Parts: sequence; structure tokens; C-alpha cells
Amino acid sequence: MAASRPQDIRNIVLLGHGGAGKTTLGEALLHAAKVTGRLGSVSEGTSHLDFTDIEKERGHSVDPAMAHFEHAGVTINIIDAPGYPDFVGGAIGALGGADIAVLVISATSGIEVNTRRLFKAAQENRMPIAIIINKIDGENVHLDNLLGEITESFGATCRPMNLPTGGGKGLVDCFTGDSGATDIGDVSEAHTQLVESIIESDEQLMESYLGGEKVPAEKLSSAFASAMVAGTVIPILFTSARGEVGVKEFADAVAKYFPSAAQVKPRAVREGEAADAAELAISADSAKPFIGQAFRITTDPFVGKLAWIRILQGTVGGDTQYVLRDQKRPTKIGHLFKVQGKETAEIKSAIAGDIIALAKVEEILYGDVLHGEIKPMFRATPPMPTPMYSLAVSPKSRNDEQKISGALGKLAEEDRTFVATRDNQTNETVISGIGDLHVRVMLTKMKQRFDLEVDTKPPKIPYRETIANKADGHYRHKKQTGGAGQFGEVYLRVEPMERGGGYEFVNDLFGESIPRQYLPAIEKGINDVLAAGPLAGYPMQDIRASVYDGKHHPVDSKEVAFRTAGKYAFIDAIQKAKPVILEPIVTLEVTIPSNYMGDIASDLSGRRGRILGQETLPGNQCSLRAQVPLGEVMQYNSQLRSVTGGQGSYSMEFSHYEPVPGNVQQQIIAAASKAKEEDKDK
Repeated sequence: MAASRPQDIRNIVLLGHGGAGKTTLGEALLHAAKVTGRLGSVSEGTSHLDFTDIEKERGHSVDPAMAHFEHAGVTINIIDAPGYPDFVGGAIGALGGADIAVLVISATSGIEVNTRRLFKAAQENRMPIAIIINKIDGENVHLDNLLGEITESFGATCRPMNLPTGGGKGLVDCFTGDSGATDIGDVSEAHTQLVESIIESDEQLMESYLGGEKVPAEKLSSAFASAMVAGTVIPILFTSARGEVGVKEFADAVAKYFPSAAQVKPRAVREGEAADAAELAISADSAKPFIGQAFRITTDPFVGKLAWIRILQGTVGGDTQYVLRDQKRPTKIGHLFKVQGKETAEIKSAIAGDIIALAKVEEILYGDVLHGEIKPMFRATPPMPTPMYSLAVSPKSRNDEQKISGALGKLAEEDRTFVATRDNQTNETVISGIGDLHVRVMLTKMKQRFDLEVDTKPPKIPYRETIANKADGHYRHKKQTGGAGQFGEVYLRVEPMERGGGYEFVNDLFGESIPRQYLPAIEKGINDVLAAGPLAGYPMQDIRASVYDGKHHPVDSKEVAFRTAGKYAFIDAIQKAKPVILEPIVTLEVTIPSNYMGDIASDLSGRRGRILGQETLPGNQCSLRAQVPLGEVMQYNSQLRSVTGGQGSYSMEFSHYEPVPGNVQQQIIAAASKAKEEDKDK
């Protein structure tokens, strides 16, 4: 039965590193609520949440999955997010649909790389957070040590809400109870710490507590959600999802104490895309005009393209009309669905706070705001990491060239960390993702869904060319063919600009040595050279070209003559100005266990990297920042995994261009010459 009030809806996203048991926890919640008749298993391929062929084959989540169930009079929507670092885009995107981030940590593996990354993402998104310690019945677990690491890594607001007993076969409630025996820790102490964190968000309760009064249980219960929203408490609960231990207790906590869709603080809806655009007042009120946001685009094999929509305000039915972004043409909702794993069930209506899916929505894109009122509305989405692992692709069949562009576009529409571009400089179609696994999975999707296969290879580095010195150039173009001839003479000067300055054309002519009407033709001639530099054929940048003198003929001067003269005068000047090749430099931020710091720093230095700084992080982790040539770290994910045994992660952003060393420049020129000769022989 659908919820009738936003206060009766809870939206949670299960986050954590791959293998922590998020999907199994989701399966256990569905089984406990009798949504499913048996406990789904990831390893056995019977999971209701990991239902695609790719996920069954790989044994882990690749995309977010959604389900819902009723518990204690509350509708709980769960989004099961992928956990492996290569699929972090899906996890971050899922934050946009949920109100509460539930971080699942394996008791056997502890705090892993993606655990930290996703905790930080949830914090930056200002979400209430809860922590689940799963697999408490595993071998060689040290829960007391893990609790200490959690507090050290994520702060003292992390408080146990229950504690395991009987070797992980049972639990003792530390919120409603203040005594009892556990496998770790003291219940009374845990109860006191939890209560103190809760009342910290309520001044009246704090005054009463400090005055020696006992805070009534009902007041603590009502303050719990506010404390999570304020961030004064991050409750920790224990489970063994596979053994279905602690699952009901977790569902009870979500339904009774966690914040509802009406209590969270949503991100602002604004009148424009700029950060300083006017903010619009919205609330989880079912009676107000409809506002929703698309936080995931996916494809259903039966329904087609689906947009998952978080309803921020109002009530939605089949006849509800909406506009997108700043458009003015309304569209009718038509059919709306609730998603249950791979199944979709049509519903008649939904209210503020709920999550639905809309079908046949070709115009809706990730992050779009849908709204009933005809006025511009935009809402920021959680920032995505920049995809930096790239491959150049070409179709195995020439007949598929046009099809591949469309297929890649659809995949990129569904996954914001997957990008497909056509590099006009290298004439390559380049796909980029978070890592090798991510890109390979996307190509597998293309094969399965569109029956398209491609060949892959590392993409070419987007080098640039520029000049190091100032120089003058001259060219006189004269052509006589019996009739009207061609004449144009140009003197110009080139000089280097600041890095990133681009290109500037300057008119320094005095008098009418060259009529003004021929200046655009001269600039066109210069542009002919800028597109392919003289050293290795790469585009030129950071150059100022100033035309200061020349000659013309009243009869023979034409645009084509001055275009030719401008081109060769520019080439003459460039050759005298010490041309150099520029390479892209990226800023690399690597997060690793501290014991690998020396190895990683040494490796980056060997790749011509400059170490910018390092930072010690909780949990024996450290972060290292460096600037490195892109050509040296194109396949860095493989190296990092090799050195750290898969415990390292990194992010990469373009920084700037700078000249390559002389020996590297000669290698680039030689490679370009060889490629040019090979093209001639074809």
C-alpha cells in the first residue's frame, strides 16, 4: 500500500565498497518484508537487485537498482548502489534520489577505499548518514578494533545503536536499553554516548540533560531524526545479512527513528543554472505544484527508456503535466511506475517524497527538473568524478560506423561518467570512463543491447604546438597566368602568449599598404597553419600574430592571394620563432595506505611528475597530489592496482599545457613522420 504522507516515506541508498554485502542486505530486507519468497543470492545468480546478465556473470553490482517495501506503517525505498570504484558514478548519482546514506562496511574487510570516498560524497551532499557493519559472524573479525577505526576515520559522532552478542548471532539494543552483555563494548556506555549525541541537536533537551533530568524515551525518539539531519549522530548498526541477523532491527530503526522525506533538507531549486540564481521555496507538501528531478536514466527491456524521478513537491498522476528546465511546452506524465528490481508496476499516483519511474521520456536527461508551473527551474546534482581512462574505438564492421555513434550516445546518457567524443585532431572516436573495468563493461553493454562490436587501442595524446621566441615573417605571392593575376605581400610578427592564452590576431598596419578588406583573408591563411603545426602536425596555440606591413596591386590583389601570402608569411615567422611541442599536464590525487607512499611518490617522479604535497588521513591512509604529463599516466589505474594490491584510488583533472623535454619532442616528431609516411603508402 502506497504511503499517503511524506512523513511515512524513507529513502535510503546503500553505499560501500564492493563485497561489503550491500546487495545481500537489500535482499534480506525484501525477504524480511515478504516482498520476495526466498532470500536472493548474488553468488547463486538469484538476486532480485543484481538481475542483469553482466551482474550475474561478474557477481557484483554494475548499476544502481531500486526496490521498495512496507515496514511498521512506513514505505521504505532502497537504492542499491554499485560498490567497485570503477562504477562510482552510479553510486554518486543515486545520492540524488535518496535522503539517507547507509554506509555498509564488511566486518571481515574493514574500511576500504570506496567506503571513504562514498562517505565523503554523502557528507558533501549534506545527507544524514548511518553505518551498517555487516558480516559480523565472519571468521577472524575484530569488531572492537573496527569500531575504533570508524570513529577515527569518520568522527566521534559515529555511535553504536546496537551491539552484537553470541558471536554475531544476536544483538543488544543500546538506544532503548542501557544494560546487557555483548561481544564488544559496554551497553550502558554506548547508550549514554548515543543519547548525548542525539540531544546535542536540541537545546532544550540538552539543558534538561545537563540539569540532571532524565530525558523521556519518546522525546529521544522524536529527536533522533533531527540529530541525524544535523549530523550530530551517525548511528552504527550490526548485521549479518546472509544470516538475516539484525535485518529487522535495521528496518525498525529506519521506520521509527530515521528522518522521513519531509524532514530532510533538500538541495535548492533555483531559477537558473548559476550558483547565485534566485532560490525557490519548496517543501515536501503533496498539495503544492509538482516538482521532481530525474536522478537516473536507464533502459527497461520491455518499457524502453525510463527516468527515475524523485518527487520533491506535489502529487503526480497520469494526467499531471510538466515542463522541463526553462521550457514552456508542457508534457503529460502518462504512465508512472514503481520499480521493484527488474520489474516495473504501473501506479495511479504518487506523492512528495516518493520515487517513481516515467516511461517514454526521450527529452528527459539526468538532473532535469520537472515542474508543473511554467517557470525556469534547475537543481544541482552531486558532482561526478572526471572520466580519465580512455580508449580509441573503431567498428569491427564498416557498416556499423553510424550505428556506433548513436549507441555510444545512449550509453553516455545513462552513465554520466562515460563519455564518447570525436577527436577532430586525431580523427579518433574516444570513449572515456573511470577505469578499465568500467569501459569494458560499457562495451559489453553495447554488444548485448545494440549488437555492436569495436576494436580498441590506446588513444593518441592531444599534443599542441607553440613558439618560444618572437620572430618576423614575410611572403610575397605573385602569380601571372595571362589574364588577371594574383598578388599579395604580407609582413607579420609572431610572439608567444601566456600559456592558455589561445590565439590572437592583431592589425598593426599603418596607412593603406594592405586594404582592410584583405585582413580576414590573411587571418584565414594563418588559421590554415594553426590547425596543423609545422613540427608534428598538432594544433598551435598561445600565439599572437601581428600584421604590420605589406603591398597590394589595384588589379591583381584578391582574397585568395592574401590568404596564401598570410599563410606562408606565418610559416616563415613560426620557423624562426623556435617552435615547440606542448603536452597536457594533469593534476593527479592518489589515496593509498600510508605504507605505499614511498613507492607511489618514487613511481610518479619516474614518470616526470612533480609532487605538490601530501596529507595524512585517518585509518592509516594518505593522499598525495602531483602534476604529471598525461602521456605518462594514461594507463595509471593498472599500475596503481599492481603496486597497492587494489587498495589505492586516484582522480585526475586536466591542469595545463607545457613544453615537452627535447628528447621527448624528437620522439613525438619521429612518430608523427612515421605515421605520415604510413598514410601515404595506404
